[in-house]
Order: sequence, then C-alpha cells, then structure tokens
Amino acid sequence: MPRGRFQPQRRQNEHRINEEIRVPEVRLVGENIEIGVYPISKALEIADEQGLDLVEISPNATPPVCKVIDYNKFIYEQKKKMKEIKANAAKTVVKEIRFGPNTDDHDFEFKLKHASKFLEANEKVRAYVHFKGRAIVYKEQGEILLLRFAQALEEVGKVEQLPKLEGKRMFLIISPKAKK
Repeated sequence: MPRGRFQPQRRQNEHRINEEIRVPEVRLVGENIEIGVYPISKALEIADEQGLDLVEISPNATPPVCKVIDYNKFIYEQKKKMKEIKANAAKTVVKEIRFGPNTDDHDFEFKLKHASKFLEANEKVRAYVHFKGRAIVYKEQGEILLLRFAQALEEVGKVEQLPKLEGKRMFLIISPKAKK
C-alpha cells in the first residue's frame, strides 16, 4: 500500500500495523470490540469497518495481541507516557569533596559544612582522600579522616559505601537520609 502524503514515516523497530501483520490469527482487543481470537482477515475487516488501524501490541504472545486503534493516537500516547516516566525519574547528583591525608581541622569543618548543605539539598556526597607521592603511607590517617567525616554527617546522611582504597584515592559515599 503506498504511503499517503501525510502518513508519518515509520522506523523499522516500531509496531507492525494492518497488512504488515503476517500471522494466520490474532487476539483482538480494543474499544467497542468483542475480545477474542480472530483470523487476520476478519481482524483487518473489523478495523476497517471502524476506520481505525490494526496495531500489533505484543508480537511475542501466542497468538499475537493486536489492538484496533488510531495508530497516530497510539504513538502519541506512548510518547506521552515515556515523557512522564522520564520526568518522574529521580536524577541523582553526586558532589565530590577532596581531602589530603593531613587535612587540618579548619579545612575539615569548612568541607563538612558544604557536605551537610549538599545532603540537605538531597544530593549524594563522595568524599575522598587523595594521596600524592609517598603520602600513601598515611592511608590509616586518611581512613580515620573519612570515618570522622561520616560520623559528623550522621544526622543528615547515611554511609552508602565505607572507605575504600582505589589506586591513590580512598573514598567514601554518603547519601541523604530520607525526609520524614
């Protein structure tokens, strides 16, 4: 069947419609239709009588499920659902805070204040100690520093991953506590 002037171009992996459905029988669903298994010719006839399209909804079922619906409306509703799902998906932001193995108290407090602001803004915090050169011999100090950091943030966040050394960095991940 040649495409009409206003009929949208279809991508290969979308649903099969009307004459593209190549199975002997289908399970038919839709509004104002008696649900059941019909031969493909009868299903196409029912769709044609209503001026709608026969759209293959689930091709892997036995027999495949087809719905009598306006194809353009069907695609529009699917896009709308996908957009809604995408909008509701929580976007997690991870903020990084860097320490040295010998970070003094003032810097620690300063970074602690920033981390608590991030956690209150519902963002994750990834704190890490970066060991330069031979500073790797102070890895116990780095671990103590990160544990002290986690303990100070106990009220606003919970530890998601305990201090772990990867290469020249030891890091800790803290996620915000669920708000009541």
